[in-house]
Amino acid sequence: MRIVVVGDTLLDVDVAGTSDRLSPDAPVPVVDVTTDDRRAGGAGLVATMLVRDGHDVTLVTVVGDDARAQELRDLLPDVTVVAGPSGAPTPVKTRVRVVDHALVRIDEGCATPPVPEATDAMTAALDGADAIVVADYGRGVAAAPALREALARVAEHTPVVWDPHPKGAAPVPGITVATPNAAEARRFTDVDGHGVPVATVPFATVAAAALVEQWGVGAVAVTLGDRGALLADDRSDSRFVPAPSVTAGDPCGAGDRLAAGVAVALAGGADVPDAVAAGVVAASEYLAAGGVTALFADDGPAPLRVPGADRDALRTVHEVRSAGGTVVATGGCFDLLHAGHARTLSAARALGDCLVVCLNSDSSVRALKGPDRPIMTQDDRVELLLALDCVDAVVVFDEHTPDEALRRFRPDVWAKGGDYTASELPEAATLAEWGGRVVTVPFHPGRSTTRLAAALEHVG
Repeated sequence: MRIVVVGDTLLDVDVAGTSDRLSPDAPVPVVDVTTDDRRAGGAGLVATMLVRDGHDVTLVTVVGDDARAQELRDLLPDVTVVAGPSGAPTPVKTRVRVVDHALVRIDEGCATPPVPEATDAMTAALDGADAIVVADYGRGVAAAPALREALARVAEHTPVVWDPHPKGAAPVPGITVATPNAAEARRFTDVDGHGVPVATVPFATVAAAALVEQWGVGAVAVTLGDRGALLADDRSDSRFVPAPSVTAGDPCGAGDRLAAGVAVALAGGADVPDAVAAGVVAASEYLAAGGVTALFADDGPAPLRVPGADRDALRTVHEVRSAGGTVVATGGCFDLLHAGHARTLSAARALGDCLVVCLNSDSSVRALKGPDRPIMTQDDRVELLLALDCVDAVVVFDEHTPDEALRRFRPDVWAKGGDYTASELPEAATLAEWGGRVVTVPFHPGRSTTRLAAALEHVG
């Protein structure tokens, strides 16, 4: 697809290192730098995400005439850049991190510049797009009158997703959907002045409806971080789009990933509710895969079967172990969850500080149970398991047994429900490789997925 990204482009620098001492000059940490990573930020990050997804991407922006402007262009080798003059130095934002903790951010040239003049080439680049993303970072590109007129014209026949900024311009009327976060929605409305707490579903419901009317746009999706988004449209409909459960670290770029995901879905013919749901899932997958750091790793982020699986499990295990906790795992097909499953999982979770479920993939279930199984796909089974409070993470495996999956995160305890002894469990030998223990938890006879499936078939 041909996607056009419109907005302000920055130079983002991530400096990371270790620190184990204070400076003799002042009680501040000394950072021994291990990495110094540079990337295009702002609208440049959105363009990078989309081109790495395989799309034909054009970035409409403005740049300065300094050395860092050329560095920005060099960081966008696969993006068609249509840029006018910014009349200002290239803005640089440098984040200094120690391990996973942000220490300080240093901004250079980030004062708000005058609204730039849009060139004819910039406005012409909008024509022929399958979708347009406006990534407003408050530096004036989205406020340029000629660009706004062109965007309003193109929005009559092309999906336009507008990701606003608290210091930026309001979306032009007629666009398909705007995606402010709660803080941005607060900036553009006075809803919180009526006693409604910000960053909650009640606030987002009122704010989204108010912004649809105020901006004259087709829909507004107020994003609520790891909770999801609240979508309202110009037909007075509203719906909550929940986010998949993931353990996320650095949130940098999550809003960009969401807006990009919405635009791609709209370009593919999805309606707005489905497109917003796709954007929420895309943002969750991005965070679960490691966020912006993984995006710019040499091999890119590892593919995930579903949000919350595998990599999220490894992160959960690491956090529990770092705190001195006990990691518990269990496994199975979990096709049609029933009371026996719930009791077994709850008992397993009580054995430690987190519970990771090793789940047979669809192909593994078919090999074990026959061609008519599973009844529910692995994506649905993962989602149902993660909805249980006692389940902290899920790992999907393709083999007949979870041994290789267990070797990846080495649980302290393997729990299994059944009417047999721990020594009889086939996973016992695998757990012994690293000194793990196998424990059986109460078995509840009379609860059977096979029996439920047969009953349902009889009813049908």
